[in-house]
Amino acid sequence: MSLFELEQETLHGDKVSLEKYKGDVLIVVNTASKCGFTPQYEELETLYQDYKDRGFTVLGFPSDSFMNQELDSSNEIEEFCKINYGVTFPLFAKSKVRGSDINPVFEYLTKQKKGLLGGGIKWNFTKFLLDRDGNVVERFAPKDTPFSMKEAIEKLL
Repeated sequence: MSLFELEQETLHGDKVSLEKYKGDVLIVVNTASKCGFTPQYEELETLYQDYKDRGFTVLGFPSDSFMNQELDSSNEIEEFCKINYGVTFPLFAKSKVRGSDINPVFEYLTKQKKGLLGGGIKWNFTKFLLDRDGNVVERFAPKDTPFSMKEAIEKLL
């Protein structure tokens, strides 16, 4: 299976094939609006703006999988992200990033790069760096800032 075979729902409820992002270097990240790592949105947006013209995209997946740290509605999530952090990169519908009802995107990612919990997502803002073919090159912990990923991103661009 390839990441690009999957279809996801955007915050607006539209279905999007991830094949749309084939050929881009990607950061895929599970986000939450009420987490101590939430300010990482700012660096993620800066990376997106700095590199998008070179074939780079950030894909954000809001999740309520950890201590109910995500807002309830898609509209609230979108408004929070835009007003507080100027987010313009794609955000998808709120989804689970662990457990039996895990979003297939995160099932794929965690099989490609296992973490400390045998593959599972440990917390919000776990970041996966993918090459243009959708291969997971590196996995970054929540405490790793997006800017700490710059060198790895530039190597793939």
